[in-house]
Amino acid sequence: MKAIVCNEFGPIETLTLEERPDPVPGAGEILIEIHAAGVNFPDGLMVRGEYQVKPPRPFTPGSEVAGIVRALGEDVARFAVGDRVVALPGIGGFAEQVVAQAGRALKLPDGMDFETASGFMLVYGTSLHGLADCGRLQAGETLLVLGAAGGVGLAAVEIGRAMGARVIAAASSDEKLALVKAHGAEIGINYTTADLKTELKRIAPGGVDVVYDPVGGALTEAAVRGLAWGGRLLVVGFAAGEIPKLPLNLLLLREGEAKGVFWGTWTAREPAAHAAAVKRLFDWVASGDLKPHVYGAYPLERTGEALAEVMGRRAQGKVVLVPAR
Repeated sequence: MKAIVCNEFGPIETLTLEERPDPVPGAGEILIEIHAAGVNFPDGLMVRGEYQVKPPRPFTPGSEVAGIVRALGEDVARFAVGDRVVALPGIGGFAEQVVAQAGRALKLPDGMDFETASGFMLVYGTSLHGLADCGRLQAGETLLVLGAAGGVGLAAVEIGRAMGARVIAAASSDEKLALVKAHGAEIGINYTTADLKTELKRIAPGGVDVVYDPVGGALTEAAVRGLAWGGRLLVVGFAAGEIPKLPLNLLLLREGEAKGVFWGTWTAREPAAHAAAVKRLFDWVASGDLKPHVYGAYPLERTGEALAEVMGRRAQGKVVLVPAR
């Protein structure tokens, strides 16, 4: 099979497209013929050796895929050959085939295509877990989403709206704000042309209840200064490249809290809650409350370009890879 290979940690430009042996599923695993793979910020960090998980080299990046089950390992009863699935293999997704734990895969709803599905689970799963479980977002509350046009940001906008919140979206261009407003944001802030702290005082003088922050950097402190009494900061990621150092008195004065969101580990620790969350997400897709947006689909040989769009924060929605058939 063809696969993207990271032989040593380094720039994404060093990735190569190689012929690799076809994988074989072991006990409790399924072999998936990949029809699309989601491209995520952590994938690029992993290639550069900057992620929390550092797999042994060489490895194939790619943490989420959608495709068709082609073989079953021993003790797999939940799937049959030919099933359409979405799966989270952790690594190995930027290829024509991958082996995944059966417990990390789900059957796809009939109406969901592979490209949409391949970019769905990580961003929508992270955002729902963050907003519902970590942020305890309630209907009628005000939600601020930073980096709102990115994969997890756009998902958070849609989920916040579905949960009945007033959604304020912050992004780096007017073009991105037009997209997030089309997906449910009530108000947009362009933080490259306006001061975020000043705009929040004007738009939400009573403060915002939840801040969803996949960006980090200087924006975090400005957002926390706009928290309401009892407000919650959700630490999702650091796409800006800088882990902020937050003055904790800002939380003290608002009786606020900061909460980390680490969806991948949570799914493994709480499988029943994860399954219920996925059902909730699929129900929202079926009802039209969620409308996943695929920004671009690239062949495997253009993986570097796809990752550059994500790592450069130019993508509006999800970027996916589509192996040739």
